[in-house]
Amino acid sequence: MSAAPIFRRVALIGFGLIGGSIARAVRAEGLASEIVTTARSEKTRARVTELGIVDRVLETNAEAVNDADLVILCIPVGACGPVAQEIAPFLKAGAIVSDVGSVKGAIVREMAPHLPLNVHFVPAHPVAGTEHSGPDSGFAELFINRWCILTPPEATDPMAVETLRAFWAGMGAKVETMTPDHHDLVLAITSHLPHLIAYTIVGTADELAQVTSSEVIKFSAGGFRDFTRIAASDPTMWRDVFLNNKEAVLEMLGTFNEDLSKLTRAIRRNDGEALFEHFTRTRAIRRGIVEIGQDSAAPDFGRPHPPLEKKAE
Repeated sequence: MSAAPIFRRVALIGFGLIGGSIARAVRAEGLASEIVTTARSEKTRARVTELGIVDRVLETNAEAVNDADLVILCIPVGACGPVAQEIAPFLKAGAIVSDVGSVKGAIVREMAPHLPLNVHFVPAHPVAGTEHSGPDSGFAELFINRWCILTPPEATDPMAVETLRAFWAGMGAKVETMTPDHHDLVLAITSHLPHLIAYTIVGTADELAQVTSSEVIKFSAGGFRDFTRIAASDPTMWRDVFLNNKEAVLEMLGTFNEDLSKLTRAIRRNDGEALFEHFTRTRAIRRGIVEIGQDSAAPDFGRPHPPLEKKAE
C-alpha cells in the first residue's frame, strides 16, 4: 500500500473491466482517499453499489466529477468527446482529466477542445485487458507489469504528467510517454491489427463450422482458442477503435496484406526455403519479446484472474 494517497478524490466515469480494475487497485494500494464513480446504466450503478468497491456511486457524470482531483473516462472512445463537453463546466480547477482508450489521436481531437484551460489533460492507455466486461470483471492485479502509455498534448504541465505516471506506477504498471500519433501507429500493429485478424478468422471458422457440423469449433487447437479469446472482446470498444484509428490501421493492414501475398506465393510454388526463413525470423521476434519480459504465462486476453463476484439474482 502507498505511504500516502496521491489523490484525494478519484472519479471514474464508466465501470467495466478497466474502470473496475482501477477502482480495485486504487483501493488496494491506497492511491486515493475517496473513489467515486458513475455509469450510464442504472443496473450497473446498482451492481457497483452491491460490490462495495467504491465510496460513492452517483447518478450523473456531473455529480461524479464534482471536486475530483483525477477524472478518468473509462468508456468507449466514441463517447469521450460528448462526455468531455458534458463534464467541462463541473471540473475542479487543477484537476487531471484522463481516459483509458486504445486510440489517442482521436481522444485529443475530440476531448481537448471542450476542456477548460484550468485543468490538466493527460490521455492514457493501459495496455492490458481480458475478454471479460462489466463491473464484476475487474481485478486489482490487471495492470501489474503491463504498460500504460501517456500521451499528453504539447504544453501539458510536466507535474501533472508525473503525478499521473506515479498513479499508474502505483497500480503496478510500467509507464511510457509518447505522442498521440506515434501511439496510434504503434498500437495499430501491436494491438488493433491482431484484433482485426482474430475477428476475421473466427468469423471465417464459424461459416465453415456450419458446413462441417461444428467440427472446426470442436477440434480447435490452442492457436484458434487464443483467437477466440481476443474476438470475444467488447464489440462497442473495438468498433470505436477501428473507426477512430482508421488511417494507421489501414496502413498496417496494407503492409500485412503484402506479406500475406508473399507467403501465399511461397506456398503455391512449394518454396520451402522462403517459408522456413520467414518462420525463423518471426520466431526470433517472439523470443525477443519473452527475453525483455513482455510476456506472462498467458496472453493479456484470457489472463487468469480471480473468480468473478457472484452476480445478483
